[in-house]
Amino acid sequence: MVRRDYWIDRIEQAWQRRSVIWLHGVRRVGKTTLCRSLDAVEYFDCDLLSVRERLRDPESFWSDLRGKRVVLDEIHHAPDPSLILKIAADHFPETRVIATGSSTLGATAKFSDSLTGRKSDIWLTPMASEDLGAFGGELRRRLWQGGLPSFFLGEPGELDADFSEWVGSFWARDVQELFRIQQRAAFVRFVELLLARSGGMFEATAFAEACEVSRTTIHNYLEVLQVTGVASVVRPFSSRRTTEIVAAPKVYGFDTGFVRYAHGWGEPRPEDWGLLWEHCVLNELQAHCPQIEVKYWRRKRGPEVDLVLERRGLPPAAVECKWRSSAARNLPGLRAFRETYPAGEDFVVCSDLETEQTRRLGERTIKLVGLRGLVDALRRG
Repeated sequence: MVRRDYWIDRIEQAWQRRSVIWLHGVRRVGKTTLCRSLDAVEYFDCDLLSVRERLRDPESFWSDLRGKRVVLDEIHHAPDPSLILKIAADHFPETRVIATGSSTLGATAKFSDSLTGRKSDIWLTPMASEDLGAFGGELRRRLWQGGLPSFFLGEPGELDADFSEWVGSFWARDVQELFRIQQRAAFVRFVELLLARSGGMFEATAFAEACEVSRTTIHNYLEVLQVTGVASVVRPFSSRRTTEIVAAPKVYGFDTGFVRYAHGWGEPRPEDWGLLWEHCVLNELQAHCPQIEVKYWRRKRGPEVDLVLERRGLPPAAVECKWRSSAARNLPGLRAFRETYPAGEDFVVCSDLETEQTRRLGERTIKLVGLRGLVDALRRG
């Protein structure tokens, strides 16, 4: 069993703050395996009828496990999961609990209480940079096959069937059970189109026409994908200037492998790596800096900046994603952004850098970094 030490440390640190952890992430991202790799845990699979029956009496269940470390996997299958976790947090604080699910707690009718203030949230993203070392792989494989462990480790020739099976499982076990959406064909078509257009501007009308549903339905579909972690909505950074995009978001699919599959790319081409790398950078930020609000910047006519990071009490940091550091030359988007917003740090994140470099861009100094260098610089703040 591969030990994902970065995430194990995150869990152990979260347990020091609160007794209950909500671990969420998309199907097959590795929640179950991660929980089973923790030391000295009692594991319960809420898919099992015998486990659900025990949980009908939460007080007795927690009394039997007082002071232990407990995993409740797929807790949304349990009767009244919010009450089960609330009783654990309020009446058995010496018991350490980790509950897993595919959606944000409280996003569906299954959860009557989001347990605000009673739990720590951990979003298990597709493989981050530390996971790549743990699984013994290389970056190009991670980008091409994706960051779900079983996909990353699988054979390329088997992935088409795996992707189709994943979508079917996501529909049956997450969407229908938690959100009761009925139009399977339209919803699956929306997922496929969103992945194929991932990283681009989101226009609901275009999706509505292609899926033959209303704009309202498309927005409802997008909300489902957000709360289950399948899509990330990146909104524009703006001070409401007439020259800037102020409302239209960009939407990113959750995983590079799924984006590649949706594009129908059979063999890697040099021009494909840039889009996948941008998704990988976003994934790294979500894994390490979930408290940072990620946006993008774009003029209505002209250049844009891939990512703009808003941190409390600090000016915005601008991030450009370049597959190779040799492409970090002119950077018109960064130049244009800093004409309007001169305060803040500038980063160019490159796949071929292990150590930080600096470069002059007009009168500014920009930092060229790899994934780890970006995260370390942001943490220094």
